[in-house]
Amino acid sequence: MKTDVKKIDNTKRELAIEVEGESIKNKLAEAFKKIQENAKVPGFRPGHVPQDILEKNFSRQAHEFVLQELIPQFYQEAIKEQGLDVIDLPEISEVKLEGSTLSFKAKVEIAPQIKLKDYKGIKVNYKKIEVSADEIKRHLDSLKESRKLDNLDDDFARSIGYPNLGELEKALERQIFIQKENAQRQDIESEIVESLTKDLDFQIPQVMINRQLQDLVRQAKVNLAMKGMERSKVEEKESELSKELQPQAKQQVKVYLVLAEIAKKENIALDDHMPQKVLEFLLKEADWQAAA
Repeated sequence: MKTDVKKIDNTKRELAIEVEGESIKNKLAEAFKKIQENAKVPGFRPGHVPQDILEKNFSRQAHEFVLQELIPQFYQEAIKEQGLDVIDLPEISEVKLEGSTLSFKAKVEIAPQIKLKDYKGIKVNYKKIEVSADEIKRHLDSLKESRKLDNLDDDFARSIGYPNLGELEKALERQIFIQKENAQRQDIESEIVESLTKDLDFQIPQVMINRQLQDLVRQAKVNLAMKGMERSKVEEKESELSKELQPQAKQQVKVYLVLAEIAKKENIALDDHMPQKVLEFLLKEADWQAAA
């Protein structure tokens, strides 16, 4: 297999792929054998049509079979051989099958080259999490108001599944603590992402931005519909939403690509859980500093 790679821009490549020899001949022979099994030609029983008549009458079908089988195979071999990190389906063109030679071109979008900053030891500030008595009382008052009861006592606690008021207060304290802890973690993760992506300039593939934008617009339309907006009005807002959400889509893709680059360096699987796994890794590697 011969592969030439042409650089179109920072994230686009065009591969010219040519293969000749036994693999093509064997696949053509396989195609004609399959066709022969079911070919209906006057004067011949199925499975007994001579080769020359098969080639005369069924060459187009045989060639289509070969192309469907071999183009994906040789395309995958080519991008693996060239070490290309392809992020979208290829655009196949100039396909030729002549004799025992197959050639075609594949235009592909690849992940950009990213020069990462030092991502270990990022400084993050944290505060000791505390839950005050006033916060617990406010939550108790809110519970009481939601149930129209007069007294905050053991009977009230038992009415919502706790043995006594003290246990209810402890449960509320844990709940508030966890809420604060999660909120602080999200803030710290945002700080880390900001530190990683700030002033980091690279070309973001437009195909990824478009894909993310479609998801954001789709979700925004669902949200509007759930708020009671008429379907026709929702559809009218699609163009406005697309323009409004474009910067968000671009930033989300940028963050994903940076996290994916770290994942590759740290041998973290590029699956659906990759972003969170990378953030957890970065949190462990961060330089934690207590806020004054």
